[in-house]
Amino acid sequence: QVQLQESGGGSVQSGGSLRLGCAASGDIVSSGCLAWFRQAPEKEREWVATIEPHGVARYATFVGGRFTISQDNAENTFYLQMDSMKPEDTAIYYCAADDTYFTDYGECPDGDDSVFEFQSWGQGTQVTVSS
Repeated sequence: QVQLQESGGGSVQSGGSLRLGCAASGDIVSSGCLAWFRQAPEKEREWVATIEPHGVARYATFVGGRFTISQDNAENTFYLQMDSMKPEDTAIYYCAADDTYFTDYGECPDGDDSVFEFQSWGQGTQVTVSS
């Protein structure tokens, strides 16, 4: 199973920026489906963004153009750049990856229900946005 290690969480004021990183074992970053999810206290885990092997990205509606998911194949790492952050972005952020879905279906899963499709998960990193 792919191992994922997150970095970059922390605290920021409203309107600020953070960049989360997710280092992966193996070459899944160049060939698999990659995603970010988040979970706020007492809420369900929700999907944030997905990126496909060829770089096509999709975002949850609440992102509103503020976040960017990207991948660095040479470093086996993918990122979530978060700008214009809001207090409601406060959550534990999780990176996720899957190495079979794209091969099977020719696309990557997205939406909250895609939580069930990703096989590998990071441990989570806390992001706190203060007003």
